[in-house]
Amino acid sequence: MFGPVEDSLLLRMKLMLPIWIRKRPQAPDAPAPAPAATGTAFMARRRAHLRLGRRGERLARSLLRVLGLDVLDCNYAGKHGEIDLVARDGEVLCFVEVKTRHRSWAARPAAAVHRDKQRRLVRTAHQYLRELGHPAVRYRFDIVEVLLNRWQARDIRYYRNAFTEDGLRRPAGDRFPDPPAIA
Repeated sequence: MFGPVEDSLLLRMKLMLPIWIRKRPQAPDAPAPAPAATGTAFMARRRAHLRLGRRGERLARSLLRVLGLDVLDCNYAGKHGEIDLVARDGEVLCFVEVKTRHRSWAARPAAAVHRDKQRRLVRTAHQYLRELGHPAVRYRFDIVEVLLNRWQARDIRYYRNAFTEDGLRRPAGDRFPDPPAIA
């Protein structure tokens, strides 16, 4: 009839035993308990992860500008997810996902944009276009992958039209090919 929280609350009300009565009282001069080390370590890792992502997005913006794209929006958040960069390449609107890694892994960073992530990006892009009033514009989905070595860019790759809305497929099966050399 009720959810687990409501059932627990009803049970405590019936027994007239508030939850704070079950705790043992501490002596007035007892030291305060230390904060959980895992929580602070988790927050430190999270801050470092977000800092890494911001660094990769700055490098990706610079790359897109060098390639002649106009960056229109950064970190657009919709109800289905977030689009890192929205850019314009001539008459084409580009929704760009940026993947940054600190060290090389077995797989390329772009491989982390799996089918579920692609679906979320497509839904968020549709929301972005709805907010613009459904303009008659072509659009595509790109990926920029950034590999850093001690906060310096070691490798930046730009995959133009990395997946399509219809097939949600990657070129060449499940692997990203090396992009063409930029002269």
